[in-house]
Amino acid sequence: MLSNVICLICLLLFATGFAEGSQTRLVLLGTGNPQPDPDRSGPASAIVVNGSAYLIDFGPGVVRRAAAARLDKGITELDPANLRVVFTTHLHSDHTAGFPDLILTPWAMGRKQPLEVYGPKGIKAMTDHILAAYSEDINIRSKGMEQEPIEGVRVNVHEIKAGLVYKDANVTVTAFPTKHGEWAESYGYRFDTADRSIVITGDTNPTQATIDACNGCDLLVHEALTEKFLSNPMRPNAQGHDIRAYAAKYHTTTSQLVELANKAKPGILVMYHNPITLRPQKRPLASTPDDLLQEMKGYKGQLTVGRDLDVY
Repeated sequence: MLSNVICLICLLLFATGFAEGSQTRLVLLGTGNPQPDPDRSGPASAIVVNGSAYLIDFGPGVVRRAAAARLDKGITELDPANLRVVFTTHLHSDHTAGFPDLILTPWAMGRKQPLEVYGPKGIKAMTDHILAAYSEDINIRSKGMEQEPIEGVRVNVHEIKAGLVYKDANVTVTAFPTKHGEWAESYGYRFDTADRSIVITGDTNPTQATIDACNGCDLLVHEALTEKFLSNPMRPNAQGHDIRAYAAKYHTTTSQLVELANKAKPGILVMYHNPITLRPQKRPLASTPDDLLQEMKGYKGQLTVGRDLDVY
């Protein structure tokens, strides 16, 4: 019992930014799902190393969560004007609805360099349409009294394939294929820095590619659906009673994640983008973090339920 308490304390300290000895940090900017949860923004994460930040996904609320990390956690790399290199796992709206905000708000707040965006086929068309939709705003801000430098609103789009997709002095980023329903392309990413290896999957079925990408990585960030959710979905769903068939095609259940993580053997498994509530008194049928942990009891390693603004 004592060892379990000590382990829990260590995990709590780690998740709130007290872990020492590593220059690389993972910051969870949003751990929610399509449910408009006031406690959890849409899926978004950041790798912070050597004064630079690298974003993965841009769900609703991403820029404001980055500002919160700057103000509440002192992570200056996540000042919105510093958000410049981003990756997306796939183009579902809950992972990309913050894209216009990510393009426009940091520019209005002082970004002077183009945004570099990496993602699957389709991300260029999405970018072009967003810029077209906001062309009047861009025209007024750049040519009117604000005189914002036009370079700061430009977007350099890189449509990727599996393999090495990005490398600089801080980080090497490798994309690997995931499986997410009818999406023709979806990717997870492995980030290797001088001191850590971090794998973020986005939405996916359990795959061997994820196991291979982690292979003992320091942190594995992965979704999981609870059995309780499968019995009581949190949002209207056309599948109705066939929610399990939908989950089998698009997502990973807790039992599947136990099996996957026991093979991948991460230093710490961080669960995010899960259909849970932090207000069980308001939603008694919804899954909670405790439900998630209980269903993951077959996992042999360290694990935690990620929350917005956790730092690892």
